[in-house]
Amino acid sequence: MSTAMAFDGERFTPECVREMWYEHYSRYAFAAQFAHGKRVLDCACGEGYGSAILASHAATVQGCDVSEAAVAHARLDYARSNLVFTQANALALPFPDASFDLLVSFETLEHLHEHAALLAEFRRVLAPDGVLMISTPDKLIYSDLSGQQNPFHVRELYRHQFEQLLAAHFPFQRIYGHKLLFQSVIFDLTQCMRASAHTMHESELQPGLGYAPTYLIAIASMREAALRPFVGLMHLFGESAETLYRHYEAEIRNGIYAAERIKALENELAQLRQSHAP
Repeated sequence: MSTAMAFDGERFTPECVREMWYEHYSRYAFAAQFAHGKRVLDCACGEGYGSAILASHAATVQGCDVSEAAVAHARLDYARSNLVFTQANALALPFPDASFDLLVSFETLEHLHEHAALLAEFRRVLAPDGVLMISTPDKLIYSDLSGQQNPFHVRELYRHQFEQLLAAHFPFQRIYGHKLLFQSVIFDLTQCMRASAHTMHESELQPGLGYAPTYLIAIASMREAALRPFVGLMHLFGESAETLYRHYEAEIRNGIYAAERIKALENELAQLRQSHAP
């Protein structure tokens, strides 16, 4: 019987909660709708939860990760007839050319220095009309503006650097933003969504979601036609228990209560001081 992998801060596990859980699960929920009947590679699959989601839609899924422990856990926890896990280095994938129709690699790029080599290897194993779906943090939002540094990230990219990297290997691509808004939202940054969406900005109502995304998700291919299903999409992901919102709501209520209690104590203190004044 398997047990949960220990969370080390680098490799997500399904036992994580709140923001991290939403962000990771929503990417695979987004990808799964495009996996129907396809040969899929989940590169840097970690402990396997995302590969299992994809396998519920795809013809076949190959999950691979550099960690032997993660692969062993995945094989034990996510056995499926159409799902195989392999220990492999993303820079030297043990698969023939043009083996996959869809290649998913979420939050992998920033853990490596060799970005060009990684994209070249992804291009090699994709079929001519195959699609790459890859995500990475936007360094401006994730690190610069937040003031936080992730010790497991060795090379983060700004959006323009990410776009330049993709363009060097895939002539066609679309960039989506990924941000948590009580629901995890993935939205096209270059074209208005099919769904109606507006953002109030400085008292002016503007079309679209006018937020700076924390993460970037690229959809890339060697053929323009392969990207047509992705144009203008917006994807929402949530869970019926609304745990993230409930946590936020509880924290707000606790903050309001604490502020009121502090004010009451300050009033009592002021009265005590006045009553004991000489």
